[in-house]
Amino acid sequence: MAKILFVMSAADHWTLNDGTRHPTGFWAEEFAVPYQALVEAGHTVEVATPGGVAPTVDKGSLNGQEAPVVPVPIRLEDVDFDAYTAIFYPGGHAPMEDLAHNSESAALIERALTTGKPLALVCHGVAALAPVDAKLLAGRRVTGFSNAEEQLAGLASKAPFLAEDRLVALGADYSAGEPFHPHVVVDGTLITGQNPPSSAAIAAELLKVVSA
Repeated sequence: MAKILFVMSAADHWTLNDGTRHPTGFWAEEFAVPYQALVEAGHTVEVATPGGVAPTVDKGSLNGQEAPVVPVPIRLEDVDFDAYTAIFYPGGHAPMEDLAHNSESAALIERALTTGKPLALVCHGVAALAPVDAKLLAGRRVTGFSNAEEQLAGLASKAPFLAEDRLVALGADYSAGEPFHPHVVVDGTLITGQNPPSSAAIAAELLKVVSA
């Protein structure tokens, strides 16, 4: 059975252009659906965050449900890249705050892209690609939370940057489906999902690669 690393944000807010802090965290569905699918298939999931801080759930993602239980994280700074079969980044706006600027996360992603280790990112999890060497992403087919979706969420005009814009600026071949409909793009061992409804589809793609 495989061991998969979930890299998650340690942030509980997103600092907007006007300096206000938008409360956020990880999006429950984007963590829980892939986590449950992988664990039920017999795989092991470990979580890493910057500093080993316990991730905060975005309360807006709960819809009256209880928050998913996240395993106690290890420090992202201490991750052994070779110990894992694949790496996955859930979203929520929180990665826009810290993983979009995190050098340890960027180094993991660059190594995965260079070695061909399966790497999956969903929704705002793609913000972790922002500090990655653009040469590794040029021409790669990707998706992620779209500008249209950010506008519908009401935060586009206040955002320090938009996920779609950043992916395009890095030279990636970005595509999007209809807002808030499942859309997953597979480019070799790089797997990206557009939004929360893409969680089940990206989990299915992850299961394919780790079970191969």
